[in-house]
Amino acid sequence: MVLDWQNDVEYMSYVEDLIFTEEVQSLSEHKQHRYSNRLEHSINVSYRSYLLAKKWNGNAKATARAGLLHDLFHYDWRTEKMGEGTHAYVHPRIALKNAKKLTEISPLEEDIIVKHMFGATIAPPKYKESYIVTMVDKYCACEEVFSPVYRKMKQKAVAYLGVV
Repeated sequence: MVLDWQNDVEYMSYVEDLIFTEEVQSLSEHKQHRYSNRLEHSINVSYRSYLLAKKWNGNAKATARAGLLHDLFHYDWRTEKMGEGTHAYVHPRIALKNAKKLTEISPLEEDIIVKHMFGATIAPPKYKESYIVTMVDKYCACEEVFSPVYRKMKQKAVAYLGVV
């Protein structure tokens, strides 16, 4: 699915002060879910979460901003251990610390960022927007891993069988 986030004027008004910063753009240097980088993943989570927050009368601005910043960490979680605890516990706290260096973070945005790994961590989200980002994050992770695999398998089947 191609997301037209760049042409969504409302969405861009919420994230334009963040999305083109060096800190956020440098997320493109880090692989995320096998076939995506962390910037692509963060934008996907941010934009899809924003759309759902709008649809469900949530705080679309806080959701878009926190969704963009939810994985604002600059290390390879597959090979580097940062701090005490699991990656699921540690990286949201690092992302929050980094986000606070970029912009003022509201209590809602803080809850979204810190609790986006609910399911892999114990503390449940406090707000519906936090649940939205949590679920969209999981959805995007699965899509980023499985969609390229599905496309590759489909191409092989078409080449082998000559059918769609």
